Amino acid sequence: MRFCVKCGTRMKRKLEKGKVVFRCPVCGYTEVGEGTLRSRAKKTPNEGVVVIGRDDDKLRTMPQVRIECPRCGYMKAYWWMVQTRSIDESPTQFYRCVRCGYTWREYS
Repeated sequence: MRFCVKCGTRMKRKLEKGKVVFRCPVCGYTEVGEGTLRSRAKKTPNEGVVVIGRDDDKLRTMPQVRIECPRCGYMKAYWWMVQTRSIDESPTQFYRCVRCGYTWREYS
């Protein structure tokens, strides 16, 4: 990382005619550098919380547990866990009733 000697702005690095060139985006000051450009690994976007929709519920591949649905009283529900708060706190457990599809959560 280099800074412009004229205005102090961080200079942009480019490859021109086989040489590394640093150019100030503000005042246009140019400086030839040594070495080659290194490629950077791109960060993958943070996908966040994945919501399980109604279409996924039809697959019937989620684990089931024996728990009472607060809406219809049926005693079987699908369950999954998501880290909704900071890492030092326990994850949130979600349930979806097998019969009526009502979804609720329990904080541990």
